[in-house]
Amino acid sequence: MRSDDIPAIRDLDLFRSMAEDSFHTLVQAAYLQGFPPQVDLITEGDPADFLHVVVSGAVDLYAGWNGRETSMATVRPISTFILAATIRDARYLMSARTLEKSRIILIPSEDVRAAFDADGEFARAVVRELAQCYRSVVKAQKDLKLRSSLERLANFLLRQQRRAGGVPGFELPFDKRRLASFLGMTPENLSRAFKSLQNYGVAVDGARVNINDRADLESLAKPTPLIDDSTT
Repeated sequence: MRSDDIPAIRDLDLFRSMAEDSFHTLVQAAYLQGFPPQVDLITEGDPADFLHVVVSGAVDLYAGWNGRETSMATVRPISTFILAATIRDARYLMSARTLEKSRIILIPSEDVRAAFDADGEFARAVVRELAQCYRSVVKAQKDLKLRSSLERLANFLLRQQRRAGGVPGFELPFDKRRLASFLGMTPENLSRAFKSLQNYGVAVDGARVNINDRADLESLAKPTPLIDDSTT
């Protein structure tokens, strides 16, 4: 692993407060690997042998059942996945693949669990991160169960605009087929939903979205921090 990658990992909330010797042990056992796009990194149901840290690129977390597949989340630098399976020494509940050229650090799960047992600060950081993940899952369930597909799309676009700095125009972070899967829609329903949002000032050209009247779109979406704010 390159030495210039270490400070960025050390600065993650998960590792920031752990003892230097514990962090050094994890880094010594870890290794960095580059992957091209569309490479499977982990498979749902396999043992969690490594904790993964995305250094560059993007990773799609997805799951499948009975011939169907759905996108669960996108992991971008610099962050980890999947921590819960690593700590529990359990099987992965999701699969992961690269969306683009990516660099991933793999830390053996056995060493992560050893640090969890030995380093109190690291253990508390793990609990905080898992608590945040739990709250994210609750928000995602509320979004899926309480909103119509049109409302889910409207709120997704508002969140993306906020991440883009509030500018009217921005690019979708992934292709529309994957967006439909992420929002619990079919591609056909997504296409119809985009057309419906034209009435609320939304213009779409390929992956480019323009929100010409945010207030009008918010009147439909009714965003709430209890679903849409990742910091709440």
